[in-house]
Amino acid sequence: MTRKSATRQARFGRRALLRTAGAAIGSGAVTGFPTIWAQNIKDIVLRHAGPPVAAIPAIAEQATKDLGFTVQMQASENTDLLNRFLTQSSAIDCADVSLTFLRYLIGRDILQTIPVAKAMNWDKTIPLFTKGEYPDGRKASRQGTMPLNVLYATSAEGSKVTNGTPTEWITGMPTVTNADTLGVRPDLVERPISSWADLLSPEFKGKAALQDGPAVGSMDVALALEARGDIKYGDKGNMTKAEIDKTMAVLIELKKAGHFRAFWSSFDQSVNLMASGEVVIQSMWSPAVTAVRSRGIACTYQPLKEGFRGWGYTLGVMKHVNGMKLDAFYDYLNWYTGGFQGAFIAREGYYAAQPENARKFLTEAEWDYWYGGKPAATDIMNPFGKLMEKAGAKRDGGSFWDRLGNIAVWNAVMDEDRYLTRKWNEFLTS
Repeated sequence: MTRKSATRQARFGRRALLRTAGAAIGSGAVTGFPTIWAQNIKDIVLRHAGPPVAAIPAIAEQATKDLGFTVQMQASENTDLLNRFLTQSSAIDCADVSLTFLRYLIGRDILQTIPVAKAMNWDKTIPLFTKGEYPDGRKASRQGTMPLNVLYATSAEGSKVTNGTPTEWITGMPTVTNADTLGVRPDLVERPISSWADLLSPEFKGKAALQDGPAVGSMDVALALEARGDIKYGDKGNMTKAEIDKTMAVLIELKKAGHFRAFWSSFDQSVNLMASGEVVIQSMWSPAVTAVRSRGIACTYQPLKEGFRGWGYTLGVMKHVNGMKLDAFYDYLNWYTGGFQGAFIAREGYYAAQPENARKFLTEAEWDYWYGGKPAATDIMNPFGKLMEKAGAKRDGGSFWDRLGNIAVWNAVMDEDRYLTRKWNEFLTS
């Protein structure tokens, strides 16, 4: 299916006005709209804020072309992004909101709920998000911030979530997801890596790294400590104070012994640490591993027997958005989950929450490589046409469900988040 024909299927489902217009989105000729709409829609500017891995100008450019109004991307790293949501939400119209950020935003009069009936691609969204289960009926891990527990609002006001019970309102529409693990330099490690415990192995002293955020960094260490039998956690994504204390005590010992080479905060830092050989094992994102390999350097995104650390984003709409701009948001939401964006991020190494829609915009070889876990039938390019992998390469971690079907814990904001942050800062300065 071509991009035009696939986009044509993403009708403006929100308004009967546009359903009857018969407009072909993405064809380059928008026809059949009432004159007043055609005149006014072009003046709308939808401001979309998100992290750099999702708030990509090329996606906004395609949306602007297809939808007839302007979409502007505003990219900020995670901490700055959360601060913007909390203090400058009136300067944002819609946003990539991580599952963990929802805990900070729900009930603060920042986001408005989205009626499920207005999300045209809801039934294409993976059940891992909508039902908390896998396609085969297995229940997903509830450790950490499980998507199901923050997705459904109790009412249209959206001040509370149901902790898993489906309703007709959602806090945001699931969009991007992935399952993280360790990045490894196999040429420098020189032995198989199969467990999170390897992150703390003495043989990698001075050559291991962690993300510098307290929630993710501590969770990766918790996975490692539990894997080697040091601590048995009730919920690695929601530690008690006693569990935090035990974890930080081990971390401080490791830091004082020189185990960690660095604590990284950005995509580029993780890539450079691994590419330089300063670090040979670290918590890492899948596209960062691919970026290292694109430099001709061996790097593996290593599946581990204990499972992956999962995460996801939703597309939310700010409370102040109304009228024609709110209409435009729903059109954008349905376009955004309709396939083009999902295929774009797939070529970076991320997954769409509506994979079958993304498939419409991928070649068979791309789908088989990125989602199917099969050897690449052709050279694999990134969204901008740069070589990512040569024909014959196979993506680390296997197929889509090999990864997402083995999530041990979800990224989270813990109940003891303030305590964790204080103890983490003490660890970093120890």
